[in-house]
Parts: sequence; C-alpha cells; structure tokens
Amino acid sequence: MSNFSIKRLAAAAALAFTAVAGVATPAQASDRAVCYNCGIEWADWGSQLKAIKEQLNIQMPPDNKNSGQSIAALLAEQKKPVADVVYLGGIASGAAKEAGVLQPYQPEGWDKIPESLKDPEGHWFSIHSGTLGFFVNTAALGDTPVPKSWADLLKPEYKGMVGYLDPTSAAVGQLGVMAVNLALGGSYDNLDTAIQYLNQLQDNQPIVPKQTSYARVLSGEIPILLDYDFNAYRAQYTDKAPVTFVIPEEGTVNMPYVIGLVKGAPNEANGKRVLDFVLSPDSQRMWGNAFLRPVFAEHMSEEAKAKFLPDSEYERVMPIDLQKLAAAQDDIIDRYRKEVN
Repeated sequence: MSNFSIKRLAAAAALAFTAVAGVATPAQASDRAVCYNCGIEWADWGSQLKAIKEQLNIQMPPDNKNSGQSIAALLAEQKKPVADVVYLGGIASGAAKEAGVLQPYQPEGWDKIPESLKDPEGHWFSIHSGTLGFFVNTAALGDTPVPKSWADLLKPEYKGMVGYLDPTSAAVGQLGVMAVNLALGGSYDNLDTAIQYLNQLQDNQPIVPKQTSYARVLSGEIPILLDYDFNAYRAQYTDKAPVTFVIPEEGTVNMPYVIGLVKGAPNEANGKRVLDFVLSPDSQRMWGNAFLRPVFAEHMSEEAKAKFLPDSEYERVMPIDLQKLAAAQDDIIDRYRKEVN
C-alpha cells in the first residue's frame, strides 16, 4: 500500500520514537486521552480539543504527526501503547487495520454512517471529508485568468505556476494522480491517462513539494496548488487571503478522513468517549465551520454552507473508492517515479 504499506511502516517504526519525542506523552490520568495526528491547525482540531476538554472534561494534547508517521508510531509502541485514538486520511485506513494497531468500536451514531465510509467491523469510520481541486492565489496570477479545468493547467501561460504534492511521499499527491486519471477517462487499475497528463504538465515546470504547502500558496510562491477545498476556504474566509477554489470542469474526487480506537489504548474509556463526541451534532457542526463536509451533512450550518461553492459545482465531484485507491497506491508511486520526467 505505497507509503502506507506494512513493510515500509515497519521500517519507519524503528524511528518513530524520535518522531513522537516531545509531542504526546503517555496518558495515565483519568481525565486524559491521546490522539495521534490531531494537530491544532489541521481541520481546526484546536477547536475540537477545546470542546472535548470543556464538554467531556478530557484533556487531549495536540499532535502534529501525519498519517504515515502515526501508523509507524503505533507499530513501534504496540507492546506499550501511548495513543488512545488516531485520526487518518482515508487513504491510510486499510493500512492501519492491516497493521493491527486498531481495535473495533462502533460509536454512537454508527448506524447512520454510510457503509462505504466505515470499516464493517468498526476499526475506523469517517467523520468528515474534503474535495480536491485548485487552490488558487488570484493575486499571484496577475493578469493570467483563473484556470477552470485540468486542461487549462497544461497551457503555456501557467508555466511555473502549478504545484502538486509529490505522489511518492504525500497522500494528497497520490489522490491528485487518481483524481486527474478518473476525471480524464482512466480507471483505478489503469493509470495511463494520469501518467500522460503529468508528463505533459512537466512542460510547464510544475512545483512539486513533499509536504503541505498552505503557506506557500498564501505567499504567492505557488499560485495554483492541487489541494483540498477546506484549505482554500480557510485561506479565503479565515486568513482573508486573495484566493479562490476551483472544481475542475472535467471532475474530481472527494476524500474522507477517518478515526479509530487504538488497540491496547491506555485510556480506552476516554478514547471511546472522544469517538462518540466527534460524531455528535456539536462536533459535526464544528467540522462544517472549519470548511469540511461533516459525515452527517444535516449538521452543517447554513452559514458555513454558504461559504462553499454552490451545490451545482460539487455535482462534478465523485466519492473516492478507498479500497480501489489503496490497491492502486503502489502503482501510483512506482509509475510516477519511473515514468514522469
């Protein structure tokens, strides 16, 4: 499973203790819980952590690992677990289950979660999702028009302006490969369309960072980034930056984010309470206010929904098939590394 494969994560686990040093500490007190990959800024987990403390009287420290680092840390700590829950990009859900670092738990509201957005045994479930598209700094474009399609990005006027995260190291980069592949007529088991497109895009000298580049878009260093709608809306409405979000005319995909109970969680009862909370109406409204699509759409406020592009734009968005995407990950990485130049 690419960068989330068990073999690669097992190797990374040897280094995991270095990665977690100084972040989350073992939670022993009755009012504590630890969530890996719950950073204050990402998806406004800061507000969630505050609400968990106020409403549940559970203190949960922020943690800035990404999905791969989180699973590697859980593997390294299997004999003495530190975390109680772990939050992951949906692309990593299968790897986490396969690694044996999760245990089943069906939280309050479980029955209402669509079948495609939860593990049938309860190892993980989705709490919200984001749509991949063009995160555009309109000021940095100058007189160049805002691109409207995947085809537009290949035009000479966008030379040096387009960025996407490296598919060999970033899950959102892999999702971008699949998004353009499906939008332009490819399939989960045939990436020829995406590889051809990315090779054409090379003529425009794309910027290919390995890590999240939110600040580089705000500064104008990367005028156009393949990224999620919630980052673009955050930049537009919270940071008041001159940005917009574009859903390409040919279509794109939506990625769920998931959470699960860690196997051997030292504060299992608190972990379960946290998992119940993130599906509660209060929490689901908060996800919507952070510009994510809550898994229970009825809890998104009208004020938050008004800041999204119209529903008619989102009609071009298809849900990603997590199992098929996971099966394609090795091919995405290998073909990009060998064929895109």
